[in-house]
Amino acid sequence: MYKETNRRSIAKGISWRIIATSTTILIVYFFFDRLDLAIAAGMIETVLKVGLYWIHERAWFKVHWGKKRIEPFNLWFTGLPLSGKTTIADNVYRELEKLQVPLERLDSKDIRQLIPNIGFDRQSRNRHMYRIGFLIQKLQKNSISTVASFVSPYTESRKAIRNMVQNNIVVYVKASIETCKERDYKGVYQKAISGELQNFSGVNDVYEEPKHAEIILDTERLSVEESTEMIIKYIKKHYVK
Repeated sequence: MYKETNRRSIAKGISWRIIATSTTILIVYFFFDRLDLAIAAGMIETVLKVGLYWIHERAWFKVHWGKKRIEPFNLWFTGLPLSGKTTIADNVYRELEKLQVPLERLDSKDIRQLIPNIGFDRQSRNRHMYRIGFLIQKLQKNSISTVASFVSPYTESRKAIRNMVQNNIVVYVKASIETCKERDYKGVYQKAISGELQNFSGVNDVYEEPKHAEIILDTERLSVEESTEMIIKYIKKHYVK
């Protein structure tokens, strides 16, 4: 969200007056054939109208009629580990920035670096989701939308997020376990299968598929670009018109 500053209003007034004053000088010179009179008229008009323009601009700034607020929304990307959530969410974030939507990007790995030792059991994860929901609430109070990507494997935690934030849009990034294993450049699935990692969604812990997702992305069929386009179209239709 941007605010028009006094300096910007003055600069706009000056740039406009250069054009308008030049026109006034030409008109006066054309009718009276006196350059001194034309320049004097142009200078007097400039001083008066720059001030009047500034007053006019600041008065309109205080008038809310005709302004439409972009309602803050939360794009909540959920899916199995390595399903493609972060990649697609990053791409969506970049595209939304082009639309000048006030926006913040939240990703599980970044938050966990800030809050270490959260834990991966069901109770710890649900508690963590309440923290994220609280953070999104605070951002939305300042008209900032969010693009958030979290495995969020449990129905109750996703429901808590929906109840806590405005305009929650669940994006289910869908991929089979086999596909996610093929994409596993980190080797985390193998560690979970061997028992080195516990509470790993889809292997030794459940992933409860969303039943009421606003957007479902089949990443075995859709490319990152196609998935991004689907989401941007949805946002343009419902929030950025």
